[in-house]
This record gives sequence, C-alpha cells and structure tokens, in this order.
Amino acid sequence: MREIVHIQVGQCGNQIGSKFWEVISDEHGIFPDGSYQGSHELQLERINVYYSEAQGGKFVPRAVLVDLEPGTMDSIRSSAYGQFFKPYNFCFGQSGAGNNWAKGHYTEGAELVDNVIDVVRKEAEECDCLQGFQLKHSLGGGTGSGMGTLLISKIREEYPDRIMNTFSVMPSPKVSDTVVEPYNATLSVHQLVENTDETYCIDNEALYDICFRTLKLATPTYGDLNHLVSLTVSGITTCLRFPGQLNADLRKLAVNMVPFPRLHFFMPGFAPLTARGNQQFLNLSVSELATQMFDIRNMMAACNPSHGRYLTVAAVFRGRMSMKEVDEQMLKMQNKNSSSFVEWIPNNVKTAVCDIPPRGLKMSGTFIGNSTAVQDLFKRISEQFTAMFKRKAFLHWYTGEGMDEMEFTEAESNMNDLVSEYQQYQEAGADDEDDDEYEENGSAEYDYQ
Repeated sequence: MREIVHIQVGQCGNQIGSKFWEVISDEHGIFPDGSYQGSHELQLERINVYYSEAQGGKFVPRAVLVDLEPGTMDSIRSSAYGQFFKPYNFCFGQSGAGNNWAKGHYTEGAELVDNVIDVVRKEAEECDCLQGFQLKHSLGGGTGSGMGTLLISKIREEYPDRIMNTFSVMPSPKVSDTVVEPYNATLSVHQLVENTDETYCIDNEALYDICFRTLKLATPTYGDLNHLVSLTVSGITTCLRFPGQLNADLRKLAVNMVPFPRLHFFMPGFAPLTARGNQQFLNLSVSELATQMFDIRNMMAACNPSHGRYLTVAAVFRGRMSMKEVDEQMLKMQNKNSSSFVEWIPNNVKTAVCDIPPRGLKMSGTFIGNSTAVQDLFKRISEQFTAMFKRKAFLHWYTGEGMDEMEFTEAESNMNDLVSEYQQYQEAGADDEDDDEYEENGSAEYDYQ
C-alpha cells in the first residue's frame, strides 16, 4: 500500500485536520474508538493509505498533531474523537507563537521541531511504501505558517524524493484575525514555492461567501467553514482512499497537474452546494455537477477563474454514474469555456470517478484547478504586505526574534516573481490583441457577478 503521513499544525490546521479525520472515518466506517463497523468491502480496500492497524483490529490515523500551545490539543482530546489519535503523536509547546511567523519558524518552533520530526520519522518508518506527506495549516497565524513551513523544509531534507502536499488556508481581508497576516503569509508563500509539490489554496473569504450566499447561513461559524473544507478535502483525497483508475496517488496527481515546478498552487472547488432547504428540490445530474464545479461560486479560493486561464484541471466525481456521461459533460465544459484553457497543453482536464458518494449525497464532484487566476490571491497579499513593509510597521516583533529585513525583501520579490510567472503563462500563446485584453482584465477585482 502507498501510505500518507498526515500532519496538522497550529490552531487552524488542527481544527480542519480533526474535521477531516471525522469525515473520512465516517466514509470508511470507522468509529471514534477505532473499530470498523462499515458495510462495504471497498471501505477497507485502501484503508492503509491513512490508517495503520493496531492490535484487536483497531484502525489508528497516521496523524501527527502539532501546536505551540496546549489549548487546541486539549479541545481535540476532549472531543468525541479524542481517544482516536495516538497519545504520543500530540506534540505541543507551552508558549504559543503569538501570531508571529518568526517565533514559529526560528525561536519557539525551532525548539519543538526535532520532537515533531522524531514522531514523523516513526510514522514514516512504519510504512511499507510511503508516498508522501500532507500538511494542514493556515498562513495567517504564527504556528501554522512559521512552524508549518519549518517542518516542510525539515521533511524535505530528510525525504527529498517523497511528495509534499499542503492544504494551506490563505488569509483574507474580510475574515481577518490579525494585522500581521500579510507578513506571515508572504514569508510562508516564499517557503511553499520552493518546498512543496502541491498546495491547495483554501481561502476564508471564499468559504464565507459560499456559506452566506449559497448556503444562506446568516452568521457562518468556523464550524461551517471547516465543514466546507472537510467536504472538499475528502473529495480531493477520494482517489487516494478508494480504488479507482485515475490520479490514484499523490505523484500521479502532481505529474498531471503541475506543468512548471513553481506553479503548484491549486484552486479547489466542490459541488453540489445548496442551502439545506433547497436540497429536496435538487435533481442532481452529472451535467449539473460539471456546471457547478466550474462556477466561480463553488471555488474555495477567492479568485475569479475567468480572469485567468486553466493550465490543468482534475475533476473527481463520486457516486453511481456513467463514465461515458462524465467524459461527455467534461468535454462539453471544455468546449464551452475553451478560451479559459491554455491551448498549448492538450487534454488538460483529467477526470476520475469513484462509486462511493459522500455521506448524505447521491453524487458529488470535486474540482482541482491550476489556474493563472490564483495570482489575484498573491497580489492581494502582496499589496497589503507592501503597505506595511514600506513603513516598517510591526517589523520589530520579527527582528526581535532574530530575523533580518533582507528576508522580508526576498520573500516579497519571490512572491512578485510568482505573480509574473503566472501572468507570463496566462498570456503565452494568446494573440497580441488578446494580450491587451488580458492586461485590462488581469487586475480586475475579485467579485461575484
């Protein structure tokens, strides 16, 4: 079996991570005590990807939980799934990172990182054939961003030939907890560009809009946002967890999705998204799923795909449906939106179908797009970064932990280079007149039509 080691770092990472384990345990028929009580032999066929088997037929998540303060860990321990994780896989400090990337990356985090690497190494050694790591974290705080990226670079050193996959929650101005988010995010992106193979950009702003506009929740809570994330992540990992033909492991997915090593930031999406009251009126069909998947309102990153072009797309359908119909509908979507796909990568949409639908739905679709429009997200962070950095606001908190201003300048220019690279491939192959049009539309604001 091809195993994956899952790591969740910081408050946000641990909350979306725990939700992820609840959702996939439910799909695989595993109860909070680790016992299997499912009904379908497919549930166990690839169970080893995420779980290791303990005595008495119990299944234990191959998860490492990391934070620089004990609070998040305590709340996980006291939850329904508290006894589910290995007790010695909880690694936590006492001081917290105080929303400071430098504390997570250089001071507090650096003290804890060796313990974490030991736990990760132990999990990796128990695998028959490790395919890679997945890390859940946010880029706005201190632990997830600072210590998360530190862990990524340490794991990269030790396992250079394994795939590193991150689910990174991007900060957004509408849902901002901290003033220094642009600093933390820019310093993190600087690391992610170099050290990860696949990064799924999940954006609080987009999640908020989905809860508010589509699901009609007047006051969305973090619980609601995390539920959306877990639906999406469960969909993205379907091909890894259930037997299927396409994109059945992290490496295949990376090979199909990443045309240039630095451009590995994906926009995830999920369908169907409907308000609770409207569910019974919905006639779910493959064409409805395909249409929704490509709709801006279903994207989990606050970027407008119509402002860019897709380099590659992967779509994962779940439920009982005809493969022929899926292929037809996806081809139809490609032809309909042909200008949104770069023409120099033929067949750049891959589809996978899995028979087992998510809980409570007859069928669903998960979308993974590598679109040049993701530059909007980096531009947004960069503008906020520059506004503060040119006045050196809040810098003393970082230099006080031993950082140098040069590091900020480098991170800023690396992120700006990334934006230019996306822009370059967006325009590649387009005619001259198209180029002018992109120049005009490229900087258009992210908004819902």
